[in-house]
Amino acid sequence: MEISELGEFGLIDRLTKELPIKHESTKLSIGDDAAILRPEKGCDVLVTTDLLLENVHFDLTYVPLKHLGYKAAVVNFSDIYAMNGQPKQITVSLGISKRFTVEHIEELYSGIRLACDVYGVDIVGGDTCSSHQGLVISITCIGEAGEGKAVKRSGAKDTDLICVSGDLGAAYMGLQLLEREKIASRGNRDFQPDFGGKEYIIERQLKPEARKDIIADLDKAGIVPTSMMDVSDGLSSELLHICKSSGTGCRVYEDRIPIDYQTALMAEELNMNLVTAALNGGEDYELLFTVPLTDHEKIERMAGVKVIGYITKADLGCALVTRDGSEISLKAQGWNPLAAEKKGE
Repeated sequence: MEISELGEFGLIDRLTKELPIKHESTKLSIGDDAAILRPEKGCDVLVTTDLLLENVHFDLTYVPLKHLGYKAAVVNFSDIYAMNGQPKQITVSLGISKRFTVEHIEELYSGIRLACDVYGVDIVGGDTCSSHQGLVISITCIGEAGEGKAVKRSGAKDTDLICVSGDLGAAYMGLQLLEREKIASRGNRDFQPDFGGKEYIIERQLKPEARKDIIADLDKAGIVPTSMMDVSDGLSSELLHICKSSGTGCRVYEDRIPIDYQTALMAEELNMNLVTAALNGGEDYELLFTVPLTDHEKIERMAGVKVIGYITKADLGCALVTRDGSEISLKAQGWNPLAAEKKGE
């Protein structure tokens, strides 16, 4: 069905029909000029927005629309978790070109709705418009953090431990694999991509998850990080953001950076430097955070979290300590949306 048959409001009604309300703070959802939210007393409101552009942030040659919708929502949730908060509501705005049908947009929206069901988030509004540049997705997420518990980038202090959840570089290597198979398929209608034994890195690229579990574990352990970010643009870039905002330096150990076996195999297959991929790949959406040295034993008991270095005084700079003990200055070589023509290039 062509979208013009439904019109803007008909499409919105179809996409948002029977949306359940999950939070008491959602007083009025879709259907009026604005949503009404009433956060609980004693909490801070967090707001983040993420913009995704076709052929800049995603390639529909190999990204299923449902996966894209899921990812578009999750990357916003990740920003709220990176502030030590809980995502509560989102608004979804879409720019749609004429090549998309109603069924295409329903598939995209089904991914958004699935993410909201998994993470317990309400969809409370948005907008739709025609686009001359392919598909555009803009999602704004509203979250809450306990009063005084929101964690910023600027709180890291000398001797704090640098911690990261999960593993790094997998999403980037998944992107390299997808791009390789895309190139190999050109001119061959019967081409079958070879993803055997590489399912993990493909999933990390196409369907990432936000680390809600780590935030819950930190709370259970009584730990409030001194600084925190999610790893969206690459570990090096995020560490430098924290150090710049906090007025500190850092030391990160090469042999402590967590890397999955499939990531290592793919890097070897593509003749790429594994550590460079882990430091600069981006889109892992793991949590990078710092904690006081006194929390070391608590962190050691947390599953899925690894200490990879420590914060130093600013005059010592930011460096990677290699396996042979030498130091290399960290540089922000990750994803730069204003410099790159296309993600992965």
